[in-house]
Amino acid sequence: MASTSYTMTTHRSPSLLRIRGLTVNYGDPAPPALQQVNLDISRGETVGILGESGSGKSTLALSVLGLLPKKAQVEGSICLEGQDLLQADESGLAAVRGDKIAMIFQEPSLSLSPVMRVGDQIAEVIRAHRKATREQQKQAVEAALREIGFSDVDRIYRAYPHQLSGGELHRVAIAQALVCRPNLVIADEATRSLDATLQTEVLHALRDSQGKLGSALIFITHNPALLAGFADRVVVMYAGRIVEEAAVTAFFRKPLHPYSKGLLQLIPSALPYSGFVRQERLPAIPGSLTVSDHWTHGCAFEPRCFARTDSCRKESPEQTEIEGTRRVSCFNYGN
Repeated sequence: MASTSYTMTTHRSPSLLRIRGLTVNYGDPAPPALQQVNLDISRGETVGILGESGSGKSTLALSVLGLLPKKAQVEGSICLEGQDLLQADESGLAAVRGDKIAMIFQEPSLSLSPVMRVGDQIAEVIRAHRKATREQQKQAVEAALREIGFSDVDRIYRAYPHQLSGGELHRVAIAQALVCRPNLVIADEATRSLDATLQTEVLHALRDSQGKLGSALIFITHNPALLAGFADRVVVMYAGRIVEEAAVTAFFRKPLHPYSKGLLQLIPSALPYSGFVRQERLPAIPGSLTVSDHWTHGCAFEPRCFARTDSCRKESPEQTEIEGTRRVSCFNYGN
């Protein structure tokens, strides 16, 4: 079993979010969706959570927000500014959501009603967490829309969602998430349905607004190319575990885990500002994650790994700290 200790030395500021030993089960006989996850998020930093579908990325986000289904069995701790969210009741979590922690979903339709004007919907978030007059609410909404890059604020404020383009809807969702100035924003595949141009537009909007507010950002994605030049740190997940964590520059220059290397073969041969240039193309990652991989006594990635050895089938690798600034779970990391 992987060790639950987490003492990696970093130069980041004290943790805003501190996760220890987080394990989530959706019920027998399903395997754990998360297994002994340890993670720190500092104020103002952007952390990319990278992995394929089924790796546990969204379960991690829902755990932080307290939105897991009631049947979920959860162990460990999730502390935001010292408050363990796993010990909070529903009213306590409702006070945190939208105020201290905000979520940006993949589809704005999940957070926007088709029968209400955009400005009124954003104002609802303010009413839930602040005492403010109607005029103060309107001013705060308009300020949030300007901060996210809208110049024609009045048109956006009065529009219904169906009257806006895809890129505008995504920026509105960002404004809605940021209007109460949360300390932590979680974006779960927030650009997945967009073309490359709109993805860039949304990433710029996120980065600019985050810089103004000083919020921490957890950016969940299956696409490593989106993290280059955007994230400060990359956390790679597989089968409910963190298998690699590194500063973004170090990750793109020299990924250590074989799964990370495979993911990077799916992006262009060079990425501006990342330091990543593919020297040779490895085969695509064969196969897919299966239920039996979750239950194995060995490494969950072993059946798909080009660097596997006999040890990988018999034992699960513990996390290894590299130079105090990154960690990896692999017997043959770097090979």
